[in-house]
Amino acid sequence: MLLNFAMRLAAVLLLSASLIWPSLAGTSPDTRVASNSISSAASSAISSDVLVEERLVALSSELRCLVCQNESLASSRAPLAEDLRREVREQIRAGNSDAQIIDYLTARYGDFVTYRPPWRGRTLLLWLGPFCLLILALGMFMYGISRKRQQQIPADLSSPDRVSDRLSDREALDRLQREFAEKNHE
Repeated sequence: MLLNFAMRLAAVLLLSASLIWPSLAGTSPDTRVASNSISSAASSAISSDVLVEERLVALSSELRCLVCQNESLASSRAPLAEDLRREVREQIRAGNSDAQIIDYLTARYGDFVTYRPPWRGRTLLLWLGPFCLLILALGMFMYGISRKRQQQIPADLSSPDRVSDRLSDREALDRLQREFAEKNHE
């Protein structure tokens, strides 16, 4: 029973982590690949300004590629991602802050472009959904445990139903013993 409990708890935690991870992590899992991609692109890129490229890498790891599935802007090799990186680089050079750049991209492409969607009514389910699922799963788990415990408790032997069951069992046993005795005498 303890092993079963541990397995269910692990399954609930894994499910919750997989649901929470994209919204809380804020970066794609292949950040190292992204850094390599950006650094190789940076070496052959137009700009040689190190600060601009560092900001571009930091910003690109928080932005989502619009074409690729769950890939950051930094790690994507899609032509649209290259265009977006170029646009972000130009805005950095223009002196815009990170928040201004993200606001610009969000206004242009929607909340999908960021890994951390803003806290709004439309994204409320996205932020609170994993926690609601976790609470629901824990509630169902606790309900299952309490129900299983109730099934394991032996029935009250002094209840009237149980006494009548024992009497009918006793009567049936007596009848069988009489039939057996009659057949043995024959």
